[in-house]
Amino acid sequence: MIRYPRDMRGYGPNPPDAQWPGGARVAISLVLNYEEGGENCILHGDAASEAFLSDVAGAAMWPGQRHWNMESIYEYGARAGFWRLHRLFTAMQIPVTIYGVATALARNPEQLAAMQDAGWEIASHGLKWVEHKDMPEAEERRQIAEAIRLHTEVVGERPRGWYTGRCSANTVRLTAEEGGFDWISDTYDDDLPYWLEVGDRDQLVIPYTLEANDMRFATSPGWIEGEMFFQYLKDSFDTLYAEGLEGRAKMFSIGLHNRLIGRPGKMAGLKRFLDYAKAHEGVWFARRGDIARHWAAVHPHHRIERPSQMDRARFVAAWGGIFEHSPWIAERAYELELGPAHDSAVGLAHALARVFRTATPAERLGVLQAHPDLAGKLAQAKRLTAESTAEQASAGLDALTDAERARFEALNTAYTAKFGFPFIIAVRDHTKDGILAAFESRLAHDAETEFAEACRQVERIATLRLKELLP
Repeated sequence: MIRYPRDMRGYGPNPPDAQWPGGARVAISLVLNYEEGGENCILHGDAASEAFLSDVAGAAMWPGQRHWNMESIYEYGARAGFWRLHRLFTAMQIPVTIYGVATALARNPEQLAAMQDAGWEIASHGLKWVEHKDMPEAEERRQIAEAIRLHTEVVGERPRGWYTGRCSANTVRLTAEEGGFDWISDTYDDDLPYWLEVGDRDQLVIPYTLEANDMRFATSPGWIEGEMFFQYLKDSFDTLYAEGLEGRAKMFSIGLHNRLIGRPGKMAGLKRFLDYAKAHEGVWFARRGDIARHWAAVHPHHRIERPSQMDRARFVAAWGGIFEHSPWIAERAYELELGPAHDSAVGLAHALARVFRTATPAERLGVLQAHPDLAGKLAQAKRLTAESTAEQASAGLDALTDAERARFEALNTAYTAKFGFPFIIAVRDHTKDGILAAFESRLAHDAETEFAEACRQVERIATLRLKELLP
């Protein structure tokens, strides 16, 4: 048994209606990352200097040394950039979420006080602004706990949101398992919040962004002037706003850093965008905690029994009848590389169809022969499976006139005599008259053509059956 953990499906083709407060067409989440004083530095006990997200071109870590230029750029973010952004956001009365590195918050009490006075949400950005990809799981768990402890000490309350950023493959699971976060954001995989099941924990995830993010001023390809940042934010907003007008409201996260967007020329592009967005009706500027509370209230999580998480016996019991009287298809499908994509009707139908398509001709013929005649003797004797009974009734085949029944019986006899299996059609796709027309036209097929068509219809029937049971 192989299980693939990545979720490529998400909400699928029909995402939920966000129902933002006041009927807003887009929710904008401004995130200001506060990392100054939490970055790699030998003064902080680290082995080398910082090299990430600054205006130092081609920066590299300096083992055992202080990097004076790098340190001073980070200091600019705390000394000047933060206050420029604070004046902008408070003057425009725009709420902000802070991703606060715990050690950075501890080293910047005046900035912290200004965040609190402004009513900004202060989420945790980890203990230190360092790389986690090679960090042992036990050490990362310890650092998460220490970040929460220090954050609570310096802020006055524990963080209710979390974003590591330079995370490991364990970060999302570990922060969900911690159990105290209303939301976590170490994903970039959607335009809407969603629920993640981690053991017994239903964890809300509010995806973040690395593209509508001023970090692109410090990476390649990226932006070199505020106008470029403005244009990208505007284009993103216009697209999302148009989707909101069509009833598909989304969320727009914007990532910011004091030492980057806090520079005058860069911040001009941000201000231009904020003026532009505020000139539109139906825009909700929200802290991530506000978004989390709204989503939990309007879209609470409801667990379903997921095919990819079933044991073999339960899987076969649940899905063994989808292909008529052919549980061997479910038995073989259980061995495929199943994952979250197969917890939907279309996904599971695809897995079952793969088994059916790769079966021997004799096995596939057996599936066709397991289907009942349409409006035949088994239906009259009420000996069909529950699925077949409901399907035939949906097209009115359970209420035929004597003349109609005689016509079906004659067609059944001719068809079976020619092809060696009953006429099969996804009756939910057709009216009674359409079924009769298809019956007569398909009688003219040669054996190979009709075998292929009957197999396609079997797969379609399976999909329709699953859509009655799964999202």
